[in-house]
Amino acid sequence: MMKKLLPTSTAGSLPKPSWLAEPEKLWSPWKLEGEDLVSGKQDALRVTLQEQENAGIDIVSDGEQTRQHFVTTFIESLSGVDFDKRKTVRIRNRYDASVPTVVGPVSRQKAVFVEDAKFLRKQTKQPIKWALPGPMTMVDTLYDEHYKSREKLAWEFAIALNKEAKELEAAGVDIIQFDEPAFNVFIDEVNEWGIKCLERAIEGLKCETAVHICYGYGIQANTDWKKTLGSEWRQYEETFPSIRESNIDIVSLECHNGRVPVEVLELIRGKKVMVGAIDVANETIETPEEVAETLRGALKYVDADKLYPCTNCGMAPLSRKIARGKLEALRAGADIVRRELAA
Repeated sequence: MMKKLLPTSTAGSLPKPSWLAEPEKLWSPWKLEGEDLVSGKQDALRVTLQEQENAGIDIVSDGEQTRQHFVTTFIESLSGVDFDKRKTVRIRNRYDASVPTVVGPVSRQKAVFVEDAKFLRKQTKQPIKWALPGPMTMVDTLYDEHYKSREKLAWEFAIALNKEAKELEAAGVDIIQFDEPAFNVFIDEVNEWGIKCLERAIEGLKCETAVHICYGYGIQANTDWKKTLGSEWRQYEETFPSIRESNIDIVSLECHNGRVPVEVLELIRGKKVMVGAIDVANETIETPEEVAETLRGALKYVDADKLYPCTNCGMAPLSRKIARGKLEALRAGADIVRRELAA
């Protein structure tokens, strides 16, 4: 799909304008409603697209301007989930959250992001990527009193996601990405059923598919959890052999400023890799040389035609100015390495 060497992209979210939602806050409520919200989201989508194109990002996205939360916005449109019936659960074994309850069979009643994707497709000639929550991460964000089985619930979510993904593909989306931060936590379940459910979600798609597996946004609960992971974060090592065997095209992962040993990339040799070369958990803008250094490290284990420079995770909690600087650094760092490869 991409002719360009080292095409840049983001993992997903970018800051929302202050007139749409409270800035520098994750999962911030909308400031608009009704028709104003619909047109406000479209305007924000245009703005975030322009930010990406001006920064030289090759594979663009909606910056998640149209979704409040990377999981619940999708779940809100499904049947069988009661948002008024709340339970407190432990999310990814890290923090407590009040979540909706699964009360009956879940199924997709209507398109969720398809109109937004059609709108984005009209605005740009660039390849576009759209992010959806992965089945396991969706399961981890609910209290289930109906199926009473994480695997059964994940399978139903996968069927719903597959319907949405097929319509997104038809709307002109080039890459559909599934966000699975849970893949770094529930290692045994990933290998038992997580990847199978992901494959059910991408069944029959002809566009490219990606799975994004990171160590989370730069929120305190995640930062504290990372401190318990020791000097080397080797979670990827446990799941990459199965991911390599799967028919997912692209793996998106966190590589910059963390403690992930870069050699784990050898375990997915042959896959395309979105290499996170921008740290989203701090406000320091990387230098182009720092980005280049991360990419050079990855090139020892990823063929150049399969390496896609990316951000570690979403940048919604950052200021627009810092996010812009980080996008520009990503492009500049990729440029350095492109020149080196050309030479």
